[in-house]
Amino acid sequence: MEHTLFVLLDGMEDDPNPALGGRKPYEAARLPFMRSKCPHLNYTSGRGYTQLFLNEFWTGHPPETPRAALEAAGLSMDVSGDRQAFRMSPARIVDGEVVWAYGDDDEAMRMNESMRKHLDILSARKPEIRFFVHGRSVLTMECKENVPVGPQAPVDGPYVTPLPDLEEFINAVADENDGLTVYPWGVGRPKSTYPCYKGLEDLHAVSNSPTALGVAATLGHHITFEEDLGSRFPIAKRLLAEHDVFLHLDEVDEYSHQKDHMKKIAVLERIDSLMAEYFSDAGRIILFVDHGTSCVTGEHILMDVPFRTNIECFGDGNRFATGEVVPMILEDKE
Repeated sequence: MEHTLFVLLDGMEDDPNPALGGRKPYEAARLPFMRSKCPHLNYTSGRGYTQLFLNEFWTGHPPETPRAALEAAGLSMDVSGDRQAFRMSPARIVDGEVVWAYGDDDEAMRMNESMRKHLDILSARKPEIRFFVHGRSVLTMECKENVPVGPQAPVDGPYVTPLPDLEEFINAVADENDGLTVYPWGVGRPKSTYPCYKGLEDLHAVSNSPTALGVAATLGHHITFEEDLGSRFPIAKRLLAEHDVFLHLDEVDEYSHQKDHMKKIAVLERIDSLMAEYFSDAGRIILFVDHGTSCVTGEHILMDVPFRTNIECFGDGNRFATGEVVPMILEDKE
């Protein structure tokens, strides 16, 4: 039986861009392989965040587990007992406002070293921290308290004082990095998980994102973390011989947050070239999008999102509920 390749172009949808004559970056990008290999264009409902979309896509239900706890699962971190997970993203606190920081990896790496240095501030809570791309990290630690909810990335918002010792940690990092620090969001513990659709149990996820990998891990799927974009493609090709594969391409979203439409166009064109190199002979492909991310504002956009496929059952120009797409693919496979 032929396996299916699911490719998530994270945040590919966008706003019309004045710098592109009113076109969106993916409309301006040269994507000959994806457009010809997957000629059937349809739409589904986007969600505000990747984990919200993916849970509904794979199970038909939104998630109950908060983002940081999902990411902890994707990084194989301990969130048992009284431990909670905290997604820590680079930010600056400016005039009482949390301003999320994107685009300077060298500065973020120096900040990460400060985080390691000052982790002893949280030592009574037995902290564990794992870093991933662009200075982001997941922190898990013992925490029985209810953690105040502040702004959720990528939307800037009023600073909300977190736990006293966590605030001390944030301020210590800021003092060493000209104000650049981290701020927690998506905080919480694991909760119950809906099962994936029957027939999807053997899915293998390949990503650089603990969000996508965490969703996969909580559903019992196989996961492979690979930070390098180009290296994900041969891994996915090898796995596709024996498994359904979920290939997640987070870089599309990242350049949108940086408000860099030229980088977004370039990475989409590179992805198209890699798709042609590795998957020209793949029989079942679906290219899908979880939400819009604006190169104009840098923020997520809640909107209908396109998906392209070479699977005939969808037809053309139709709109499907998010939870309908995978069941149709599985039914067609049978």
